[in-house]
Amino acid sequence: MPIDRRLYVGANLRRMRRDLGLTQADMASDLEVSASYIALLERNHRPLSAEMLLRLAQTYRIDVAALAGNADSDDAARLQAVLKDPMFADIDLPSFETGDAATNFPGVTEALLRLYTAYQEEQLALADRTAEAHATGGGGVEAPDPVAESRRFLAARSNNFPTLDDAAERLAQNVASHEGLAGYLKARHGLRVRRLPANVMVGSVRRLDQHRKEILLDDSLDTASQTFQLALQLAYLEMRPEVAAVLAEGAFATESGERLTRRALASYAAAAILMPYTAFARAVEARRYDVEALARQFAASFEQTAHRMTTLQKPGQERVPFFFIRVDEAGNVSKRLDGAGFPFARHGGGCPLWSVHHAFRTPRQIVTQWLELPDGQRFFSIARTVSAGGGAYGAQRVERAIALGCAAEHAERLIYTQGRPGPETATPIGVTCRLCHRTDCTARSAPPIGRQILVDDIRRTSAPFGFSDN
Repeated sequence: MPIDRRLYVGANLRRMRRDLGLTQADMASDLEVSASYIALLERNHRPLSAEMLLRLAQTYRIDVAALAGNADSDDAARLQAVLKDPMFADIDLPSFETGDAATNFPGVTEALLRLYTAYQEEQLALADRTAEAHATGGGGVEAPDPVAESRRFLAARSNNFPTLDDAAERLAQNVASHEGLAGYLKARHGLRVRRLPANVMVGSVRRLDQHRKEILLDDSLDTASQTFQLALQLAYLEMRPEVAAVLAEGAFATESGERLTRRALASYAAAAILMPYTAFARAVEARRYDVEALARQFAASFEQTAHRMTTLQKPGQERVPFFFIRVDEAGNVSKRLDGAGFPFARHGGGCPLWSVHHAFRTPRQIVTQWLELPDGQRFFSIARTVSAGGGAYGAQRVERAIALGCAAEHAERLIYTQGRPGPETATPIGVTCRLCHRTDCTARSAPPIGRQILVDDIRRTSAPFGFSDN
């Protein structure tokens, strides 16, 4: 039986055209074909001929292998992940049907993926509004929160952006051929890297001096931070179109929310340059998610590595889904990413029984803990302190703690569970005191919403508050 060797590249062709900023009519003019033919190619209604493949490669100087890649299978994997949502549980959806839909109806597939992402963002916004209503007693109109906007955008996409990963992986290969970021920036952009004292930098850790063609770095930054800043500058120089395309998917109520998200996406791209997806995903399995070992392998900091581990959800190449949080000694949350279904407190403080708040007692040591929520869900977390700020004597440094965790069913894949008791030893914690109904918690700082407090004329409980049964 003859093998069908026809090449269908609809999704890749559409993505490439958009990356180039072309309409179908523009591309048709460049290739001397009709716009309707381009539309048929993008819908996979026509195979791509060898002659047209060569014409595309010569006209746009593209990598033929990239054009003939597996965008359809990527879209199929994304669609399959979406269809695992519990709302579709009663529908029989065989995987081959999903693959057929992604291949034969790429436009419908893209529309469904966009619609589901918008649905997720709205669900997260509703959760934020509900939490705010509980925290304020339901009064007043909530002003737009730029930080919450940015967090919703990232959470709705599981903090995973395959187009940024793909572009960064290609860029990382070019950087490697120039013996590092400094060499590449000099060869490609004519930029020299200079390290200057903090007092000369006047509050900046990185600055691009276009006039002198220099990238200036605060020399008190540690090596990992300096490397990250160079990667971040490179992302702004060469990945601006990819970042803009991802950002365009969002609908932001505030300019600050959009700018915060753009900054988060640029940082994502920088981390992807330093820790390319394929190599990093392979390494995390080989090293059993040992953050310190991975940080040494990729010359990154503990926090950079932990943060990157939350992004490994590329369809078809998923790894353990993690949540991530960073707090200061007062309990203020400065970064929060959820890829593991952990119900973070959206307002107010977190649970004081969680070890992330105890990590300051043992600086730079990893603290592990099994956690159990009131609804019975169990998670495993590791926590450790990290430092930010200058590395010179007298420079201001900020100590924070970060926690990285996953659902109990994935914990055995982590090196940190070796030789320690299992989930039956989990610490009972709550999301936040106002939403936790554990009546015997002596660490409680506020009564839960909806519970009547008992008078203590005759009896005082060991917990800060006693509650009636109603």
